[in-house]
Amino acid sequence: MARLPRSFFARPSLEVARDLLGQRLVTVRNENRRAGLIVETEAYIGEDDRACHARFGRTPRSKVMYGPPGHAYVYFTYGMHWMLNFVTEAEGSPAAVLIRAILPCEGVAIRRRRRGTPDMNLTNGPAKLTQAMGIDRRLNGYDICAGDTALFVERAPAAPEAEVSYGPRVGLNRTPEPWVSKPWNFKWQAAVGRHQRSVISRQ
Repeated sequence: MARLPRSFFARPSLEVARDLLGQRLVTVRNENRRAGLIVETEAYIGEDDRACHARFGRTPRSKVMYGPPGHAYVYFTYGMHWMLNFVTEAEGSPAAVLIRAILPCEGVAIRRRRRGTPDMNLTNGPAKLTQAMGIDRRLNGYDICAGDTALFVERAPAAPEAEVSYGPRVGLNRTPEPWVSKPWNFKWQAAVGRHQRSVISRQ
């Protein structure tokens, strides 16, 4: 499949976050592919966004967000979890889209950590999916649009607009208004529901 080009990410973050739904997130390590359809994203936009790491300006942590679009911004949180974001918009305009959940479609056997765990439960959160996909600090600043990469996004049919929901971003308990209520979380819940029903029907 064709990979998403840099021009895909060099657009307004809200457009990128919406259009990533349905696309295929891929990692390759030791010739093993792991992949899943992106089903939940969140946008974080600029120094004015009080939920965005760029609110503190350019720091060692956030400097990747100020760089060219189409790069991975991977950060550590709560002392235990890695989070995967893709840098968006123009270079110098700090913004990124957080990948919150994927629907597994390749390499599930590699990702299954314990017998009997439903596949979706391995990747239905931003920390879970990075663990399942083998994403950590080594990929921070990684160019996902380069020719030979270990992390990239393949083009797939877009999530139908009728199946996409919009809502506030998750876990922003200390973020003031209006930022805490911005509808910058995007979900393709219908795809998850169809997957779960399919799994149940096979049991």
